[in-house]
Amino acid sequence: MDGAPPAGGPGGGVSRRKEDRGRQRRAVRRRPPARATPTAPRRAHPRRRDPMRTVLRRPDFRLLFGGLLASMAAESILLLALAIWVKDLTGSDGLAGATIFAVIAPMTLAPLVGWIVDRYPRRPFFVVANLVTAVLLTPLLVVRDRADVWLIYVVAALYGLSYITLSAVLSGLIRQLVPVELLAEANGVLQTVRQGLRLIGPLAGAGLYAAVGGWMLAVIGMVGFLSAAVVVGLIRTTETPPTGPALRWPAEVGAGLRHLAGEPALRRALFGYGLGSLAMGFSESLIFAYVDQGLRRDAAFVGVLVTVQGVGGLVGGLLSPAVVRRAGEVGTLAAGVAFFGPASLALVYPNLWLGFVAVLLAGVSLPLTMVGLHTLIQRRTPPGLLGRVAAASEAMVSGPQALSIGAGALLVGVLDYRVLFALIGVATLFAGGYLWHGRTLSPPPSARIPAPRRPADGPALADRAEAGPVPTERAEAGSALADRAGAAGHEVVGTIPPSPGR
Repeated sequence: MDGAPPAGGPGGGVSRRKEDRGRQRRAVRRRPPARATPTAPRRAHPRRRDPMRTVLRRPDFRLLFGGLLASMAAESILLLALAIWVKDLTGSDGLAGATIFAVIAPMTLAPLVGWIVDRYPRRPFFVVANLVTAVLLTPLLVVRDRADVWLIYVVAALYGLSYITLSAVLSGLIRQLVPVELLAEANGVLQTVRQGLRLIGPLAGAGLYAAVGGWMLAVIGMVGFLSAAVVVGLIRTTETPPTGPALRWPAEVGAGLRHLAGEPALRRALFGYGLGSLAMGFSESLIFAYVDQGLRRDAAFVGVLVTVQGVGGLVGGLLSPAVVRRAGEVGTLAAGVAFFGPASLALVYPNLWLGFVAVLLAGVSLPLTMVGLHTLIQRRTPPGLLGRVAAASEAMVSGPQALSIGAGALLVGVLDYRVLFALIGVATLFAGGYLWHGRTLSPPPSARIPAPRRPADGPALADRAEAGPVPTERAEAGSALADRAGAAGHEVVGTIPPSPGR
């Protein structure tokens, strides 16, 4: 026998164990990396989804956005040009500012307008109102000299009545098409576009007026409103008829005012903003005196300042949804009103570059106030009452503003415009502080953002898509149910239900 150890002895066993461990280590090194199991995917946090892009992916809102883009472009070209037209025909700063007063004055009829709006379906009413607005601009085609200025005032007043009608029905239409957790984004998108159009609209209007005449402004306005009627008419939506006990018409007309008085957040928002707008209205007439007496430039230079204001409005519109999500609607409104304070104080000293900074701040303030107020109204108001509440809020804000515009047109010829700008700055800072103290009345809405496409208003559709396939019958049933819920406006997440007494 040789001296080798037996196969099953200690020496052979140790050698084999070493070889086995070596093979295992080599196999581990050659093994491909483990793949993540498809049964437990990682879900993205809802905050990572871009809410503005989400709301623009909704087909019905895209149509509404396209129609409003046409009408807002016409409005940005037309409104300021009417005041410049009056200034050119009369040579009076006060009469030019009175054009803006003529637009705002009909808003005293807002409760009656809101009652009419709530009696009819939103989309057809919006289409008809745009068609009527296009017809109302036709008298501008015959304005030739100073003797025809009264026609501009008549058109301005009728346009103001149309404006409040369109605003009231638009508020309800947005609430009908967009889930409640995307209202701030929808309002922010529209305000961003509205303010962004100030970059080109006023200069384009002033240039067209100087090159061709006022009749071209009327034609562009008519085309814009007709286009809005056609595009919005393509929206297909189902509206739920209003429900509730029938009241006599005086009680129905005043229902919006009663709701505003009974809701603490709306009451504080409108009181504070009404005080701020009472001061802001003076600037409509003072800006002509600032350009004429302070900067020593022609009235058409107001269009340049409004264009710079549009840059600030573009920034404010983009930031406004984020501000609403962090500070709530009343807090956003407070920030917007307070920003107007330093802007007015800066206009006390007539300097071109300081004036650009001032109107830039004023531009930031406007979309913040509009998005904060409109979103608050849409969240805190039952759908069947939204037209009256929106119209009544316009009246409560624009009524003091109309008075201040009229008073400013008179005072600009008596007092130094710099004194008036200083008073405006102090008053708006006070109003902004009052609103800021009530910001807890409207806490920031839920950060949860729905999936981008209909019928993704329901919270569980995105989760079901990640969890796995859903049977066809159940998917179609859930889709139809979500469509009906979205059309009826029964959103749940982030809403604050009205109390039984309202």
